[in-house]
Amino acid sequence: MKKIALDVGDKTIGVAVSDALNITAQGITTIERVGIRKDAGKVMDYIKEYDCDTVVIGLPKRLDGTDSPQTEKVYEFKTMLENKMRSAGMADVAVTFYDERLTTVMAEKVLIDADVSRSKRKKVIDKQAAVLILQGYLDSQA
Repeated sequence: MKKIALDVGDKTIGVAVSDALNITAQGITTIERVGIRKDAGKVMDYIKEYDCDTVVIGLPKRLDGTDSPQTEKVYEFKTMLENKMRSAGMADVAVTFYDERLTTVMAEKVLIDADVSRSKRKKVIDKQAAVLILQGYLDSQA
């Protein structure tokens, strides 16, 4: 089964999904944040649509490994998602964290190297960060 990855930010959530063999990650969308419950519901729609058995959430730790204010928000999102999935009969879907330190920086570099304009980069940076999170996770599982 496929894996789905999330780069959870304050304004958007980048979403990426693996191929059926869990070898490569592809970006699928960026969700505009409207509220934690609705955002979790939208993520659940993608889990169902792509038939995923695992959700990988990027965990934004500080460079020294300690939690940041954003880390707490991501913990809160994971809890909401798990609760909604449990009540929807999706408790068999695993939810795990993957250290996402520097993924946004790497995503920006990839987009700059691809000569993507600044305005377009802003629209796809979170999706690209989700791809890097998922690819890192898939590589670590191989």
